Amino acid sequence: MTRRRRLGRGQLLGAVLAFTLIGCSSAGPSAEPSSPTSAPPSAAASAPPETSSAPSCAETVLAGMTEAQRVGQLFLVGLKDDAVTPTVSDAIRTDHLGSFWYTRTTVGVAALKAVSDQLQALATTESTARVAFFIAANQEGGLIQGLSGPGFATIPSALVQGSWSTTDLQSRAGTWGDQLVGAGLNVNFAPVSDIVPPGTDSQNAPIGQLRREYGHNPDIVSSHVAAFIAGMQQAGIGTVAKHFPGLGRVEGNTDFTASVVDDVTTVDDPFLDPFISAIGSGAEFVMISLATYTRIDPANIAAFSPAIMRDLLRGTLGFDGVIMSDTLSGAAVVDLAPGVRAIRFLEAGGDMIVLNPLATAITMARAVVARTASNATFRARVDDAALRILEAKDAAGLLPCG
Repeated sequence: MTRRRRLGRGQLLGAVLAFTLIGCSSAGPSAEPSSPTSAPPSAAASAPPETSSAPSCAETVLAGMTEAQRVGQLFLVGLKDDAVTPTVSDAIRTDHLGSFWYTRTTVGVAALKAVSDQLQALATTESTARVAFFIAANQEGGLIQGLSGPGFATIPSALVQGSWSTTDLQSRAGTWGDQLVGAGLNVNFAPVSDIVPPGTDSQNAPIGQLRREYGHNPDIVSSHVAAFIAGMQQAGIGTVAKHFPGLGRVEGNTDFTASVVDDVTTVDDPFLDPFISAIGSGAEFVMISLATYTRIDPANIAAFSPAIMRDLLRGTLGFDGVIMSDTLSGAAVVDLAPGVRAIRFLEAGGDMIVLNPLATAITMARAVVARTASNATFRARVDDAALRILEAKDAAGLLPCG
């Protein structure tokens, strides 16, 4: 995905003040050059002319949002019973929640499309500033296929997919992506980019026991991650490389177990190669695990670690997309108050909070809004995260001016 150049926070505010915007594609006049008398002739001759750049669509939408609407964009919330209930509608209207995901349904493509359309109709000026929703699901294959029924293929496990040629996988992923589009989705929580060492599947609860890995060496997993992403993107589906920096070497599943530890993975580990492949292939999202990586940051789980999200993922690996949490309602973090979980993730460099249930999301969103009101640094961090998400939504055609 080709990203627009992002204006800095000061540039954004200056640009909004400098232009009267009729539409997102409107551009204002260039700034007047400095007067020749304001500097010595030699300085004036050597200085480049000043130019002004119109805000992008995402920047313009952000500037028109309330802070609560910006905060709402940071949440990707599970839909109970995969339905748009009055409670969901109320949460969108009052707490401005900006994205949702289906958990597990067997109703099929056509029936699910009706639910997706009902959800998208709630993206009003008052609720989300007319920003449409990311709608996602876990459609990996094998035991982790959230959507089934008429119109959805039965997808084999990733371990089986890894035995196919990359050409075959890309083609099939395109077909599965078309089915997601037909159901009104635009994001798939896949591909799993974790590597399980050979012979350890039975000891690895989150990945190996469920056959969720494409293989057992970096080259196989990297190439198949890239092929899966290419197929999904051809269909118009955003992809999520998970679970950075890898769950293939742990024993416990962070969804059900606290204090899961990886004491092997390092910042230059070959097991990071599939994530590098995903970034190079244009994955829009990278999901952060809830395990602790003692050789990278022994003090924090990955989802609360600036060393893992800012230094390694953003800095060393150069990922400029949306950093997404693994579910912040999982056992690994459930002992923390909801607001604490959300704020720690965002302060450490995360952008989008994935969780279930709705009530917890509402509690988190209100805590984040309260924090933005009292802390300017945190407010700038929230705005930066919201802008990244809006940029991804612009690329997906979900902004009113896109």
